[in-house]
Amino acid sequence: MNFLKLVFREKKYLPFIVCIVALLIVQAYCELNLPRYMSDIVDVGIMKGGVETAQAPDAAEAVQASGANDPEGAGEKAEPSEAEKAAAYAVQMDYMWRMLGIMLRYTLIACGAAVVVGLLASLTSAGLAKKLRRDSFIQIMDYSNKEMDMFSPASLITRSTNDIQQIQMATVFFLRLVLYAPAMAVGGIIMVGQTDTGLSWVIVVAILILAGVIGILLGLTLPKFRRMQGLIDGVNLVSREVLTGLNVIRAFNREDHEKERFDVASKALFKNQLFTNRAMSMFMPIIMFIMNIIMIGIVWFGGQGVDAGNLQVGGLMAFISYTMFIVMAFMMLSMVTIMLPRADVAAGRVLEVINTKCSIKDKPEAELHHEDKEFSGRVTFEDVSFRYSDADEDTLSGVSFTAEPGKTTAIIGGTGSGKSTLINLIPRLFDVTGGRVAVDGVDVRDLSQKKLRSLIGVVPQKGMLFAGTIGSNIKYSGEGVSDEAMKKAAEIAQAAGFIDEKEGEYDAEIAQGGSNVSGGQRQRLAIARAVAKNPKIFIFDDSFSALDYRTDSNLRKAMSKNLGDATVLIVAQRIATILRADKIVVLHDGEVVSEGTHGELLKSCEIYREIAESQLSEEELTA
Repeated sequence: MNFLKLVFREKKYLPFIVCIVALLIVQAYCELNLPRYMSDIVDVGIMKGGVETAQAPDAAEAVQASGANDPEGAGEKAEPSEAEKAAAYAVQMDYMWRMLGIMLRYTLIACGAAVVVGLLASLTSAGLAKKLRRDSFIQIMDYSNKEMDMFSPASLITRSTNDIQQIQMATVFFLRLVLYAPAMAVGGIIMVGQTDTGLSWVIVVAILILAGVIGILLGLTLPKFRRMQGLIDGVNLVSREVLTGLNVIRAFNREDHEKERFDVASKALFKNQLFTNRAMSMFMPIIMFIMNIIMIGIVWFGGQGVDAGNLQVGGLMAFISYTMFIVMAFMMLSMVTIMLPRADVAAGRVLEVINTKCSIKDKPEAELHHEDKEFSGRVTFEDVSFRYSDADEDTLSGVSFTAEPGKTTAIIGGTGSGKSTLINLIPRLFDVTGGRVAVDGVDVRDLSQKKLRSLIGVVPQKGMLFAGTIGSNIKYSGEGVSDEAMKKAAEIAQAAGFIDEKEGEYDAEIAQGGSNVSGGQRQRLAIARAVAKNPKIFIFDDSFSALDYRTDSNLRKAMSKNLGDATVLIVAQRIATILRADKIVVLHDGEVVSEGTHGELLKSCEIYREIAESQLSEEELTA
């Protein structure tokens, strides 16, 4: 069972669980003894006045002596004197106070055990949830693009929040009730067997009826609970898409369509939850009805036993209490049994995230080798091939070229030619399936990912910004970025102008995802973040598409002047962005069809010339 695997996987909390088990046994023992002492109070303390030879020999002797000193009344019961009544009353009260004292001690011990159990169960469940959230987050952070494609972001969010919350709640109930309820049920049955009431058959009938009701309820609700987590994923998926794509939705006037999509997902979850809630709401009235019927039966048949002299009142009261213990124990078990399947589904989903190992791993000796080597940033593709795991053919095939330090290498090609996939192989977001990618002659797979990525500054197609300030986003590239380096990077990225115009300048707030700045501003801040890192290798994945031509031209001039000996790789759609690149690599259907300068490719590469003619005027082509 996945849920139990998660509960017991953390050795740190095993001592807590052992203590909980011991305390629950103590609590159950104390509570099961209370009806017995209550029975003694009624049958002995009240009905017999607490006078028994073993318990009140002085009072018994006083009664016998009064009969011996009255020869005339021999054979007749003498009327007790006031002193004898007082003595009997004192014995009665003394007995009852002693029994009450014992019951109070048992009650206090049971109460203390319950409080400690609640504390330990809360600590264990909260600690387990915290550990699961941390393990899930760390595992997700290590995922490559391949693993990220296996889980949707909406599903990962649900697994890291709602699923773990379900596990936490179920853990509390499991530790407090699953171990306690069986102890009470078994103990109650044993105690009932020890009471000579002749009503044990009522317990058997009650257990059979309860088992039937619980079985029917579980049969109806368990499939629904198993389906519920997937439906929550669906609602989160639609919500996330709508919130992130709100501007597109409004632009195409598709609000009604998206409302309908959300309603479909929401109604599916609503119907599922409505069914389970209705079933659960019926459960308690049914149990209470059964409990009351059992009570009526016990009182009816027990009353007849009391009337016939075969059963004492205290014994009947104890029997009723033990019966309630048994019924309540079964009710608690049924509630937990309903929660556990949903928690088990959630645990399986969380374990799937935790146990899905990243396909891109460092070699055991990676951190020991090349850590102190000084890299210049020379990137070489040597007969590189790559195929996605679910694809039938290679996305890249036989790709070979070199990007030299201090020079700009551009990559251009039609849509779907493999440009972005190609540059993602350098920081090992994917691993090659054939050939190798090398930095200064060292295979990137022989470097630790931390070392490799410390050499690279990446500006993705979509400039992602984080909630914070402009300064915090530019300095995000490293802890050691100074204010001077930050401002210099902003100047190179052509971002200083609009930053200075903002209130607070570098302390101006950036909303989540950079939604409060334009696309061009977002791209320039992303470029500034990469420049501030001062890496050996720059990778620009179509990072100039949102810039106007003037800003694009100024940016490329600033980069040429300030990036020094760094290796610059640019993926571009616009010919104007790469006109002055030292080398342009042309990709077509995942293969390198040609490479050279702009002028050379216009003469030798038909594909490049077609792209250039579609974007440049005749004068620009011949310039």
